[in-house]
Amino acid sequence: MRILSVVGARPQFVKLAPIATAMNAHAQHLIVHTGQHYDEMMSDVFFKDLGIPVPDFNLGVGSGRHGKQTGTMLAGLEEIFEQERPDWVLVYGDTNSTLAAAIAAVKLHIPLAHLEAGLRSFNRRMPEEHNRVLTDHASDLLLAPTEVAMAHLANEGLAERSSLVGDVMTDVLFRTRETVQARSMALPAGVDTGEYYVSTIHRPDNTDDPARLSQIVDSLARLDKPVVLLAHPRLVDLARRHGLNLSTGAISVAPPLAYPQLINAVMNSAGVITDSGGLQKEAFLLRVPCTTIRPETEWVETVDLGWNVLVSKDLGSLTAVVERPAPAPTTATPYGTGVAAEAVVSALLGGR
Repeated sequence: MRILSVVGARPQFVKLAPIATAMNAHAQHLIVHTGQHYDEMMSDVFFKDLGIPVPDFNLGVGSGRHGKQTGTMLAGLEEIFEQERPDWVLVYGDTNSTLAAAIAAVKLHIPLAHLEAGLRSFNRRMPEEHNRVLTDHASDLLLAPTEVAMAHLANEGLAERSSLVGDVMTDVLFRTRETVQARSMALPAGVDTGEYYVSTIHRPDNTDDPARLSQIVDSLARLDKPVVLLAHPRLVDLARRHGLNLSTGAISVAPPLAYPQLINAVMNSAGVITDSGGLQKEAFLLRVPCTTIRPETEWVETVDLGWNVLVSKDLGSLTAVVERPAPAPTTATPYGTGVAAEAVVSALLGGR
């Protein structure tokens, strides 16, 4: 069997890693990198650090407006799909790469499987929400990470196409945590274990409005411990255009970290402040308190179990929320036990 994975952004590289390993000796696995994330730290380093095979194809699309980026990917992917004619196209998550690959596969009548299906924020302002909903309804096989995701798919009439496999992010995080614990890895510069916060801010709702981004930066700057702000190039550029200084008060700005370094930084921190989907869940799996600057989350289990608190309209409360007492311990495993990749491969080989 020939299975073709399409990835293009940092979170997808992480999800691809355990899938690529699980594919060994079971199927021919081709990898297409769209180039949606194109700088070394957002792409090449992840492939090296996670042991992912070199992609068979790289479209090198780069950044751009949603329509242009998606359209350019669609044209390139259609050509590759026609050439390779895989038995399955496997797409990951909710990026423009995901949607472009889904459309290309459907138009060419190639079976489509969606990993991380069924997640819903119910916020249609998010491009990711449109991407994931459209991809789910186009897919032949829906690979859901949680019971909540399965319920969403059932509510949308997609139960017959759905399979609960667990979360492959759990697989790779547990594996990376073991590697990090076995090595002596440096913390971000200028901080001590348990005495700093890790932050990432990248969503347009938080970055594109100068007043809102200024409020977020001001709140982070007033925190009681140093804040290591891992700033995506887009955030740095927007802050410059807004006339904002990110390196103020408690904040020290650093570039995005390679995945093992990120996990090391998070697991040794006092907490995480983010608007990322994946980092919320990673913080929970590492049992590190998280504050999410969004009105909703796809990973509702992190909130229900007390390890994640959402802050959106009342940014004045952000400092108090971050500095809250530690949550109650939990042994809950809503995202599986680290064997999701094997379940994914089994579903693809068996059709479910």
